[in-house]
This record gives sequence, structure tokens and C-alpha cells, in this order.
Amino acid sequence: MSRAIVTGASGGLGLEFAKLLAADRYDLALAARSGDKLEAIAAELRDRHGVSVETLAMDLSGPGAAADVLARVPECDVLINNAGFATNGRFDEIAEERIREEVMLDVLTLTELTRAYLPGMRARGSGRILNVASTAGFLPGPFMAVYYAAKAYVISFSQAVAEESRGTGVTVTCLCPGATATGFADRANAKETLLFKRHVADAASVALAGYRGMMRGRDLVIPGISNKLVPLAARLSPRRLLLWFSRKSVE
Repeated sequence: MSRAIVTGASGGLGLEFAKLLAADRYDLALAARSGDKLEAIAAELRDRHGVSVETLAMDLSGPGAAADVLARVPECDVLINNAGFATNGRFDEIAEERIREEVMLDVLTLTELTRAYLPGMRARGSGRILNVASTAGFLPGPFMAVYYAAKAYVISFSQAVAEESRGTGVTVTCLCPGATATGFADRANAKETLLFKRHVADAASVALAGYRGMMRGRDLVIPGISNKLVPLAARLSPRRLLLWFSRKSVE
């Protein structure tokens, strides 16, 4: 049976990805900080779908996190890099440790996990990688400067590796959702911002769009008509207007 790894699997998009994979009979390795939540999810998925589910209770923002995952799960057929978080606040007032953890999780761990599992996939001639970015990656993000920049990296990185992998049997998909109903806004202290007071997508529909796109081998998935307009607006709008709009969305 094929094996899939999902990071940030204790809730939100990660949990929805785990459900979709289990329904398609993938054995799972689920990684997140909350061991209790993971164990409860694992028990439910085992009972419902009869798949093997391993839980990896760990902080993926720490140094060496990717190597720890690789040591416990030496190979996989599907890798979903979903774990990540944001911080809403003025950059110079955010704790340096939180900035480091955000960059480590959103950028470095994602990159290192991709590097860890891609060679095995290429050697076998098959594999799928899904990196969760955001429509934020198409914009500069005042008051979420680190997060927006990190997601811009994920988009660029994913598309580049997707092109390098073309014709190998391995696909790399980048999912770019807009505001989604998960625990993201609470952790980012962004629940009362304009961004999350407007239309917020449900996690299940966003995950399904990303999952289907990954299975079809698409390079880029942007769920929702309004979200598809974001990269277009980023290219065509005056930079000053773009910065103003971006700031007002999360300030």
C-alpha cells in the first residue's frame, strides 16, 4: 500500500488532506505538535478506512525537524507540506524567536522535507508533492511581512521544482488558498481583520481542490474565483494601491 506524509495534520487543511488520503487507501504518517489530537485522528482513520496511521508528535519549526521525520518515515509516495503559521503585527515589534520559528516552519522545513523525499520518488519514477502556499504569496504583506514573503518563496520554489521534475513521474503542486476557516487566524491574531471578516472558505472544499489538483499533476491550484483574481491584480495594479489594499486587509 502507498504511504503519504501530512504535516500540520492535527486540524484544518492537514486533517482534511489526511481524510482524503485515507479514503483513497493510503497509509499515513501524520505530523504535528499535538500528540493527543493526532492519536484521536489516527484512531478514527484506522477504524473508518482500515489504513495504517503513524503519528509524529513533534515541533516542525525546530532545527533538524525534517531529518527527524525522514528517520522515522524513510520513504513516501505522497508528501503534503501543510504546516505553517503567520504572525499579525508590526515587524519590529514581533519577538525574534517567533520570526525564526515562522521562517523555519514555513520555508526551511518545507524545503528540507521536499529535498529529503524527492530523490526516492525520482528513483522510483513516481511521487506527488503538495506544498501549501497562499494567495498572500502574490502580494507584499504589511503587518504580515514574514508570512507573505514566505509564501512567495513557496510558490516560486514549488513551480521551479515542478519544472525540474517534469517527465520524471514526480509532480509538485502548489496550493494557494485565500482566507480559510482553520485555526490559522487565531494563531496569527488575525481573526478580527478585514481578510477574515469577508468570505472565508471551508477547509474541506479547499483541501479537496488541492488534492484533486495534486492527483492531476497540476503545478498551481488557486481555489475560488475571487482568489484567482489576486495574481492578476498583483501584476496589473499600481504598487502603491496594492500595498494599501494588502495593509488594510490585515491591519
